[in-house]
Amino acid sequence: MHNYIIKRILLLIPTFLIITFITYAMMRVAPGDPIKANYLSGNSEQSSTIDETSGESESAKLFRKRFYLDRPIYEGYSRWLWAIVRHGDFGISLTVNLGTPVIELLKQRVPATFKLNLISTAIIFLVAVPFGIYSAVKRGNVIDRTTTTVFFFLYSLPTFWIGLLILILASKYLPTWPTSGLTAHTKGFVPYWEQCWLTAKHYVIPVLCLSYGGFAGLSRYARVGLLDVIQQDYIRTARAKGCSEYRVILKHAVRNGLIPIIVILAGIIPGMIGGSVIIEYLFGIKGMGDLALTAVSSRDYPIIMTTMGISALLTLIGLFLSDLALALCDPRISYGKK
Repeated sequence: MHNYIIKRILLLIPTFLIITFITYAMMRVAPGDPIKANYLSGNSEQSSTIDETSGESESAKLFRKRFYLDRPIYEGYSRWLWAIVRHGDFGISLTVNLGTPVIELLKQRVPATFKLNLISTAIIFLVAVPFGIYSAVKRGNVIDRTTTTVFFFLYSLPTFWIGLLILILASKYLPTWPTSGLTAHTKGFVPYWEQCWLTAKHYVIPVLCLSYGGFAGLSRYARVGLLDVIQQDYIRTARAKGCSEYRVILKHAVRNGLIPIIVILAGIIPGMIGGSVIIEYLFGIKGMGDLALTAVSSRDYPIIMTTMGISALLTLIGLFLSDLALALCDPRISYGKK
């Protein structure tokens, strides 16, 4: 087991380097140039001296050199990586918030995204897992068929369409309900509990849009996993010994039946930080998803590389932790043996 853990940790390094290098290369060869967008001759303050050959100002040329955009792709990537490893320097924003360190932008955006995704993930698990367990135990009854139909109907609805529909309906029938941002702006003194309620109202619609699509998938995982376990010999043995159905399901079946759900946890960790681009854009939430979308559309290289690098690292860590959790929960899995 220890050898496996060491090998997996060592494997994270080259995998991370490959992912980030491909991202950097694709970013460099993609159309668009943030330097030209910000330092063309239209800006009189920074284009007083124009190079007739390149058509760029001295400021633009210095900025391009500062971020190694005048160097080959492999050299620019290596210098970006070395700046992070040696100095913890993630660079500064080129277009989204010109001159602001990327790490400062992350500190501003991560909390909103983390809280939003944490709440929606908790709701998905609290709703989908119990329904999946019930559907497995009472398979084929009216409630099982109804919940399956409803969950898959919700799963088929596009997030952006539901978000726009809710915005339209809320503006017509609930004009006082907040539909933008996650912070309640109040004037004067407001009691603590009222402030909490006003803030919670901002989370209701975005969390709803993030949650409804996950009910179907997670409940199906729970249902299928539990159905497989219920048919095992040791479950029949427990029932033959006179154990109550409640004890058989919760103590013997659920523990093993929900093991496949552990794999899903691998995708939750990057989602907590990466954010939901569509939801954050629709509801004006200043989170990581909105930041990433703005950075991609404006070719802000430092922000793109930082957000993609963090997402890649968290995904690799999530996969690693899910493998370890599987080994701890299921004694049949052993990474120490071939």
